Amino acid sequence: MARGPETIPPEVLLDDASPTMREIAEALRALVLHARPDAIERVRPRWGLLGYDVPVGRRSRYFAWIWAQPEHVHLGFEWGIAMDDPYGLIHRRTKRVRWTTWDRLAQLDAATRTKLEWLVREAAEVAALGPDERWLRRLSRAEARAADPP
Repeated sequence: MARGPETIPPEVLLDDASPTMREIAEALRALVLHARPDAIERVRPRWGLLGYDVPVGRRSRYFAWIWAQPEHVHLGFEWGIAMDDPYGLIHRRTKRVRWTTWDRLAQLDAATRTKLEWLVREAAEVAALGPDERWLRRLSRAEARAADPP
């Protein structure tokens, strides 16, 4: 019988990761679930990552992910384009998605974890917004950047 994404334990997905990348992924898992205890963690087998949904009324919205690769682990945010990043931790992006990248557990010191928890909460709040609200938030971020000199 085929197993759906809800039935695959996260540990199974991380079995193939090196011990170092698994440690980082486990630390990030704990961080996400500490920042948003209501987050729903699911293995996304087609993408090869752990995905996190936030409850919004009777539904949920995808807001974050952890992707362990051989050389590093990403903590990403589905609606990152509309997020604030006051700590400058997000350094990669596509049109909509933004993410952080970690290759050593030592990088996740207490101060960094606190900042990442803030980003996780921000990501969940942004995901819970409606499309129009996310768009307005993105526009206001772009206007603020344009107003600030480099």
